[in-house]
Amino acid sequence: MTASETTKSTTETNGTASGATGRPARRPRTRPATPATTSGPMGDPMADAMVEPFHGGPSEVAVDSAVVAEIEDDALPDDRFSNRELSWLDFNARVLALAEDPRQKLLERAKFLAIFASNLDEFYMVRVAGLKRRRDMGLSVTSADGLTASEQLALISARTRELVERQGRCFVDEVLPALADAGIRIVHWSEVNEADRARLGEYFTARIFPVLTPLAVDPAHPFPYISGLSLSLAIIVRNPETGTERFARVKVPPNVDRFIQVRRGVYDFLPLEELIATHLGQLFPGMDVTEHQAFRVTRNADLEVEEDRDEDLLQALERELARRRFGPPVRLEVTNTTSERVLAWLLAELDVDPADAVEVPGLLDLSSLWQLYGIDKPGLKDAPFVPATNPAFAEGETPKSVFSTLRDGDVLLHHPYESFATTVQRFIEQAAADPRVLAIKQTLYRTSGDSPIVDALISAAEAGKEVVALVELKARFDEQANISWAKALERAGVHVVYGLVGLKTHCKTALVIRQEGKTLQRYCHLATGNYNPKTARIYEDLGLLTADPDIGADLTDLFNVLTGYSRQTEYRNLLVAPQSIRSGIVTRIEREIEHQRAGRGGLVRLKMNSIVDERVIDALYRASRAGVAVDVTVRGICALRAGVPGLSENITVRSIVGRFLEHSRIFYFRNGGQPVEGGGSTEEYWIGSADMMHRNLDRRVEVLVQVKDKGATDRMARLFELLTAPDTRCWTLGPDGWTPSPVDGPGVDIQEELLRGRVARGE
Repeated sequence: MTASETTKSTTETNGTASGATGRPARRPRTRPATPATTSGPMGDPMADAMVEPFHGGPSEVAVDSAVVAEIEDDALPDDRFSNRELSWLDFNARVLALAEDPRQKLLERAKFLAIFASNLDEFYMVRVAGLKRRRDMGLSVTSADGLTASEQLALISARTRELVERQGRCFVDEVLPALADAGIRIVHWSEVNEADRARLGEYFTARIFPVLTPLAVDPAHPFPYISGLSLSLAIIVRNPETGTERFARVKVPPNVDRFIQVRRGVYDFLPLEELIATHLGQLFPGMDVTEHQAFRVTRNADLEVEEDRDEDLLQALERELARRRFGPPVRLEVTNTTSERVLAWLLAELDVDPADAVEVPGLLDLSSLWQLYGIDKPGLKDAPFVPATNPAFAEGETPKSVFSTLRDGDVLLHHPYESFATTVQRFIEQAAADPRVLAIKQTLYRTSGDSPIVDALISAAEAGKEVVALVELKARFDEQANISWAKALERAGVHVVYGLVGLKTHCKTALVIRQEGKTLQRYCHLATGNYNPKTARIYEDLGLLTADPDIGADLTDLFNVLTGYSRQTEYRNLLVAPQSIRSGIVTRIEREIEHQRAGRGGLVRLKMNSIVDERVIDALYRASRAGVAVDVTVRGICALRAGVPGLSENITVRSIVGRFLEHSRIFYFRNGGQPVEGGGSTEEYWIGSADMMHRNLDRRVEVLVQVKDKGATDRMARLFELLTAPDTRCWTLGPDGWTPSPVDGPGVDIQEELLRGRVARGE
């Protein structure tokens, strides 16, 4: 659900001169990564370390080597993986199903159509573009399910056409008529009366016509550059004197509302491209316009930055961003009324394969329906909500500081049900303002355009505190925004680093060092989601605020790795990719097999965005064969095949899509489930930033933290009970694909349950 998943910022890009403090700007750095192990089967680094125990204090796990050998000798079938690209399209189909669901409020249905469309845009810009590059380079690498790039592209094309047809039917046959019944109409020019036509004509002449550029195509005028995702009109004009026909193109301005309100007080809207098409005579005076059709091009937007440790990464990325807009086309969208002549012309001029042309019923680019979602019709949307403040931070008669609260115990946060502003943001802002805070260290992957987190870090640096910000420049589609933040932070005196060469820093961590008497106390935040107050209102995420000494020491070590030359690979209470997350997770799954065989009952529960990694999936298959119960809740891609006899009949896979984007990553291992002295049990709960994908486990710095506080683990246990309840509304994966569940009724909306505070109250 990418449209709501990425909040773009439009911050002005600034230079790198000295900041307001008068200090010279330091050059941000990228540190070399710790050498990775050699690649194993299927090209996965760290394969050799798969079953090594993870050492370090309470996280150490020992597994009987004889049991491991027996498990690994148990051959698994070759057809045990689903295709990741088709699985992603299945996910987007689940988003589309929300738009098709009449139980959804009407403008929510329009919103899900917009999300489906923007998701598909990004899929083509990145995943399809990558497959095309692999095919064109003649690379013979096949996917885990044995398909070549060409075979995958053919399947993607067929599935996409099916989904786009469904999208069009939903929009044209269901949502549009329902919107009209509710007083919101998208009209054609033929439906506009004379008075409104005159008013729209004046608007066109004053506001639209001056920014339009008609571009002819003939021997003297080469075919113009078409920017990615821009809407254009392909036009055929004829000279009435000679009968000669020519092609032309007019770009629909992207900085003008797509839907033009016909008159104030009435929610009648005319698509901008239709307003332009109606007035093409003003753009081509003396010519006859014989045909006009809307079209849209999607281009390869995947960056290829060669990270040379002798080159400034920021400069290299800025140069590559400039190239992105000129990436080769990967898709051409046209309306289903486009003539063969115009389509053939576009395919030839854009050098697009006919297989990459998609005919769309109705309007192109339904991501613009976000504009209609902004209409003030509260009865057509989900009821607004105000996130609650976590009880630990509730204001009493004598308000406590965040630091005092954390000295009393850990606090588990659950967004968006609990406020980001009154917890995480407050933590960073109090740290910035507290004179006893000596240092703040934080990773920034994505943040908002007017980020209070960045403002707090700047204030802290200007107050003389030691502030370190690891800004990940390569966060996809947020690269330019992060470059701007890096420069702003640098000018304020923040130590800005870009992480490790060859690795994206995706972990969500913050460390505050505070002077308390004669000692230094460390306070930490580790989370599954970004430091972004806007997405924190629509993403479901978990975060841990803690003053635990081991976690504080671990984060100190981790930041030394990220900013210096440390080769630290072992931690007390963390699993860190690319060194130890895969091996740590697999080893814990193998331990559940031992518990199952010893009669103690094995149980694994996982919640994540995507699961693709073959080694993790194979470990789950082996666990299922041994009788371990495995529950997986996955929002997006799932390469695991569930419910297959003899392979995965003990694995249940669910997917929840809804009002909020399910984004948290939680890992539970029963580990015998025995009580331990002093309270608690041997059960393990971990949260963090990593999905079970190659990119997360091999090419990113990711962090999982073990949550030990009993109140926090009890809360996560209740969350898992809701997730796995038989009446929870979800999609269930079986041998034949995804089906809605439960089948005998509407089911319980878990997000609505959480909004009502059921888990927070311990019900």
